[in-house]
Amino acid sequence: MGETGSSGRRGTSAAYREVIGLTGPLLPVMSFLARLPTATIQFGSVLLVARTSGSLAAAGLTGGALAVGQVACGPLVGRLADRHGQRTVVLTCCLANALAIAGLVLGALAGLPTAILAVLGAAAGATVPQIGPMARARLVALARGAGVRDSTVGAALSFESTLDEVSFVLGPALVGLAAVTAHPGFALGGAAVLVALCGAGFALHRTAAVTRPESIATAPAIRSESAATAAERRSGAVPAPPPGRPAPALPRIPRSVHSLRAALALQGAMFGACQAGITALTERLEQPDQAGLVYAAMGVMSAVAGLSMAAVPARVALTTRWRVATAAACVLSLPLLWTESLIALYATVVVLGVAYAPHLITVFGLTERVVPPARLAEAMAVATSALVGGQALAVAGTGRLAESYGPAAAFGAGSLAAALAGLIALTARPESYTGRTAESVRHAREPARPASAPRPGEPV
Repeated sequence: MGETGSSGRRGTSAAYREVIGLTGPLLPVMSFLARLPTATIQFGSVLLVARTSGSLAAAGLTGGALAVGQVACGPLVGRLADRHGQRTVVLTCCLANALAIAGLVLGALAGLPTAILAVLGAAAGATVPQIGPMARARLVALARGAGVRDSTVGAALSFESTLDEVSFVLGPALVGLAAVTAHPGFALGGAAVLVALCGAGFALHRTAAVTRPESIATAPAIRSESAATAAERRSGAVPAPPPGRPAPALPRIPRSVHSLRAALALQGAMFGACQAGITALTERLEQPDQAGLVYAAMGVMSAVAGLSMAAVPARVALTTRWRVATAAACVLSLPLLWTESLIALYATVVVLGVAYAPHLITVFGLTERVVPPARLAEAMAVATSALVGGQALAVAGTGRLAESYGPAAAFGAGSLAAALAGLIALTARPESYTGRTAESVRHAREPARPASAPRPGEPV
């Protein structure tokens, strides 16, 4: 048993070393710092407007407008990146986002009317550069282009989801620290600088070249063609599309992706309901300052679980992982209904965090298999928008439930969302864009092997 555990740890570390080898050490650092502002501005905008205007209603309206802008325009940013490549699109969005955040800070400090602050908040949300979805799409393109195993692609998605988790824990914590020690405006000002500098660094990194439409069209991945055709193309029997030709029309995204987006929206709703319940319970216990720490505890455990996903054996199919994760989220959320102390709250959410990132990683992995490579950035952005939108709606709706009926009502809504996500996982059959089930595409993805070379038999 000790040798097996040691081998698993070595396999996991080797998978992550392979992921870093695809990107180089600088890109993950730049993408992490560039996505921190996204985790900062939602909470920071609410605190900023509340501090400068003294109105929680104005703060809520500004924060809501920011969320609506992000959810509505995120898919458009992804589609533009698929159409024109990430470099120009991300660079433009980063600079526009920095200006929008700076404008919101200056407008709040100047005491502008609520309507103008809401417009500025919507602009800050609409120009979010979608670093997380872009980084996933870029890393998958690098992995597929290098012909690595599907397990490495899974490790890449685990790595990206962990960066997201850490950023969404650290971002609000930095805002809270700035609000306590100085002013929320400092946190948002720092966010503007980060998105301008690190976002530009991410956009201009050499790996952005793999996201150009012509690069995706000629990539040596086997997803979009048969193994025989790919072998002929590599040997020169079938010519590759000539460079410089205008990018063809983007392929259609299969309908089977909608079940994955619905699952992510329900996951966001579950998290939003838990946020509302945690806030209500800590206020009832007269320790409202603990709410942020409770969120952080859940996020840290979720990040640890996300990193551990690379150790899951390849023979465990993605659909199996999806069903297990949703079932675990539903079951592990039920104790929150009877939680009435701070210690019990910490213990319950830490355990619940184990199910959060694995579900996120698995659904993103299925999304990568369902959509054509030329639509991957858009698909990842839509998936992220579904998650953010579900969370924002749930926070607004379950916050009122918690005020009227107590924290258990919000927690109950979260458990219901998890149960519905589990039902989708049980009934949905995601198919790859080639028309086969997402689990059956692995062999078509692998580079052609010599006839004498054995092919691994376990499915991914």
